[in-house]
Amino acid sequence: MNEVNDFNEKLSSIVGRENVIVDLSSRKQLSKDFYWYSPVLTDMLDDKIADYIVKPSNEEEIKGILSIAVQNKIPVTVRGAGTGNYGQIIPMDGGILIDTTRMNRIIQIEDGSIRVEPGVKLGLIEKKLREGNQELCIYPSTFIKATAGGFVSGGSGGIGSISWGNLWDGNVLELRVLTMEENPRVLTVKGEEMMNYIHSYGTTGILTEVVFRTTKRVEWKQCIASFSNLENSLIFSEKIAKDSTIKKRSISTCEWPIPSYFQPLEKVIEPDKHIVILEVEDHSFELVKSLVSEHEGTVTYEIPPSNYQKGIRLSDFTWNHTTLWALRANEKMTYLQGSFSLDSYLEQIKLIKEKYKDEFYNHFDWMRSNGEIIPQQIPLVRYKTKEHLSEMISFCESIGVKIFDPHTNLLDKGGWEAYIDSVVQKKNENDPYGLLNPGKIGVVTDLVKG
Repeated sequence: MNEVNDFNEKLSSIVGRENVIVDLSSRKQLSKDFYWYSPVLTDMLDDKIADYIVKPSNEEEIKGILSIAVQNKIPVTVRGAGTGNYGQIIPMDGGILIDTTRMNRIIQIEDGSIRVEPGVKLGLIEKKLREGNQELCIYPSTFIKATAGGFVSGGSGGIGSISWGNLWDGNVLELRVLTMEENPRVLTVKGEEMMNYIHSYGTTGILTEVVFRTTKRVEWKQCIASFSNLENSLIFSEKIAKDSTIKKRSISTCEWPIPSYFQPLEKVIEPDKHIVILEVEDHSFELVKSLVSEHEGTVTYEIPPSNYQKGIRLSDFTWNHTTLWALRANEKMTYLQGSFSLDSYLEQIKLIKEKYKDEFYNHFDWMRSNGEIIPQQIPLVRYKTKEHLSEMISFCESIGVKIFDPHTNLLDKGGWEAYIDSVVQKKNENDPYGLLNPGKIGVVTDLVKG
């Protein structure tokens, strides 16, 4: 107990006693994210908890925390708002959890970029940018709560990805990173080197600053288009995605009964209709309406640009928010993540529906990756057993659908395998004792323990 108290005092001397949290209830709460979307992860991660929660206010305080953690060989995990879905911030081996939400300064706004601390909420960043006639290129559907550092370390794409791609498609311009050493080094990371830090779950370093790419503000119109035929809704979505004359921020296609789960939209959702949720430039709306009609659909709900990001936001029903609404309606639901082939996705969907029927509901968030249009899917699936879920994944991959498994907390098993060798090499350099978010990389890392 004396050792525990002594270590507590060391942490308190760095960040202040009020910013070291040791009570069990708070530690349990802050040691969790939205891993419970997955029943597989729920069984695996429910009992994981940090020993200390520490809330630094600046980079120097983080350096102090890392230094004493290395001296005592105590693992460190970093959290933002905890809006991730794969257990990215859950400490597998206890130790210290650094809560970055006090590091919430917007440092500098320039034409085309914004530099921020990791704990700034993306909703605030977007608000400040739009006040200055700019906006973020991409942000997650959780942007009101999600932090800059959390998005970069644990996210990938979101609203805006149909035009601007994912985080690694030039939407992060620079990172400032601390290494996990007794005397932490400060790294300025740019270009291809950022792939070792973006979506790496904080296993290779701790972000203290992020520079996002920004673009000129657009007046966005939000709407829902409804279709009696699922194929028509998908072909319409593809048409909008491909049309370079239409500026768009989001295209989300939901098979019925997914729209029935959207309780706040209950009054504007038509029964038995498949829907496409859109954010398009106001100037393009008449063209969009005509395309809806051409595909035998109807625009059934509109939100004008004057109400953009006020009140109901249609982005709250896209990306993995869709899964959240389904879980609220039916706890037996879970989800997958997959990329379909643009030239064969309709046939792939047909094969899946023939085999799984109402065990698999289609939900696409259309996006670009490396400039190519991708029918990216977060389908809802009925959960039976872990084995049945694995069978669904295997079947999807057997027909050419690339599945990014959301039911693992391992970076190299959830879709990052193409970059894992480089990430492991960087982890060896920056974290020689393997103390940064241990248990999140499944491959052998050859780390020097001591």
